[in-house]
Amino acid sequence: MNNDLKEIFQKFIDENLADKPIEKVLGFLTNIFPDKVCFSTSFSFEDQVITDFVRELGIKIFTLDTGRLFEETYNTWNLTRSKYNINIKAYYPNPEELEPFIREKGPDSFYRSVENRKTCCNIRKVHPLKRALKDNKVWITGLRAEHSAARENLSQFEWDESNQIIKYHPILFWTTEQVRDYIKQHQIPYNILHDKGFVSIGCAPCTRAIQPGEDFRAGRWWWEDASKKECGLHVHK
Repeated sequence: MNNDLKEIFQKFIDENLADKPIEKVLGFLTNIFPDKVCFSTSFSFEDQVITDFVRELGIKIFTLDTGRLFEETYNTWNLTRSKYNINIKAYYPNPEELEPFIREKGPDSFYRSVENRKTCCNIRKVHPLKRALKDNKVWITGLRAEHSAARENLSQFEWDESNQIIKYHPILFWTTEQVRDYIKQHQIPYNILHDKGFVSIGCAPCTRAIQPGEDFRAGRWWWEDASKKECGLHVHK
């Protein structure tokens, strides 16, 4: 998006959507971009909250099944489908990329180098995401400012240059307590790993529970330097 379009986009957001309730923003977006609004869920606490908001608005819900998810994540997926009677489209890694990578590097090569890990993330997550976002105009996410220092200065709306799409983070400024309270109040199924010290939950080989006082992202790719702990789904400048 060039600078002129960015200014128009920001002016549009400021005049129409700033400080509006989530329900009104979602309704506005679906009216402006019918059948072009999508939501990506990993079945985290945050994503379960957003599913509760979007489930009856005609917003497409999808997930990225990397093939290495926790069994508890699949259980949450099933419970969510049952509770809301909704379909959640799954996107999978391209076998033509994944099979040669595993054949050459092995199934757990991500432990050996950051380069291998990022390649694995690209194949299993980033490339399927691009297929999922194609032809859509708005991508709804469960990002929160508390997730990491890199996200503290985010706006609820941003332009994703890599995917050429508007991103909306409805609960960006919610606290963990607010998220948990909403889950409890609305009796929303959630991943039970959250009760076992898991905060940010990704692929099973790459995720562990965190200890008291550790950073939110400490449980993801714990063997790497903290500055490298992103998978490429959300690129922040």
